[in-house]
Amino acid sequence: MLKGSLKKTSCYNMTIDAHSHYMPPEVAANTAFFKEYWSDAPRQLALMDEYHIDQAVLLYPTSDAHLNMGGWGAVCRIYNQKISELVKAHPGRFIGAGILPPDPAGIKEELKRIKDLGLKMLSLASSYEGKYLDDPMFDEVFAFAAANKMPVHVHPQILNPIGQERVQDPLLSPVLEYVFDVSMCIGKMMMSGVFKKHPQVSFIFAHFGGVLPIVKERFDSTYSMLRRRNFVKDLGENPSACFSRLYFDMSGTRSVGTLQTALEVSDAGHLLWGSDFPANQNFKDSLSVISQGILIENTRNLILGENLRSLLQ
Repeated sequence: MLKGSLKKTSCYNMTIDAHSHYMPPEVAANTAFFKEYWSDAPRQLALMDEYHIDQAVLLYPTSDAHLNMGGWGAVCRIYNQKISELVKAHPGRFIGAGILPPDPAGIKEELKRIKDLGLKMLSLASSYEGKYLDDPMFDEVFAFAAANKMPVHVHPQILNPIGQERVQDPLLSPVLEYVFDVSMCIGKMMMSGVFKKHPQVSFIFAHFGGVLPIVKERFDSTYSMLRRRNFVKDLGENPSACFSRLYFDMSGTRSVGTLQTALEVSDAGHLLWGSDFPANQNFKDSLSVISQGILIENTRNLILGENLRSLLQ
């Protein structure tokens, strides 16, 4: 039995943590925040064993390391190398996601290194100094992701997210501005046609896409109103149709209501369980959300791991 949570069926189903973090000590030491617990792979493996988590995706939480290490190039080289080494040191337990410098010159070189290092996903921030993922420099990234069947995970930007110029607060910024930045990223990618241009890319957005589950209906009603007056370009479909094709991770949520709301944006085939370790180490309650909802067993298995495993094949 999964302690305090779910029960494995006789037909074995893989459980994958789609949202966890590991900061190599060489990088963590150059950050203001990501020190304690953020380089503790043994702790993560112990929790994975305790709660029968087969694998975990290692994502970059975004940080200020590039400001203290001579730029993004150095951070990417060290981070991607160390993540690759950790994956190889624990066969079958971790899935590595590589990071990229937000500049056209460095992207091509680092994409090749990511492939050579055997990393299976790309980990991007929702924005980089105000530039969102609709910027043309990311077209090469998405073309690479499609050609190599690499899912692209989008994590909140914690440096200068939307609203930071007006409010900087140790509680309000991470609770509101970080997730708003993810929602704005999705909106800008939709409006600029990125999702239609790269239909083969599996985009995964953290935290259920920020506030997307709450504003999905408003997106459609406002779009319809503005289209009638020709105030907004023709997207060819309602925004909600675009959202339904994206993937979203649960980011350690312990709210059944939040999960149910997210199911109005996209179906269970597009949701992924994630712990948000080490920020959240309460695996018991975040796993139990799936068993407490109205989901049937096969649907629960999709969210717990089958969806991500399909994306990685």
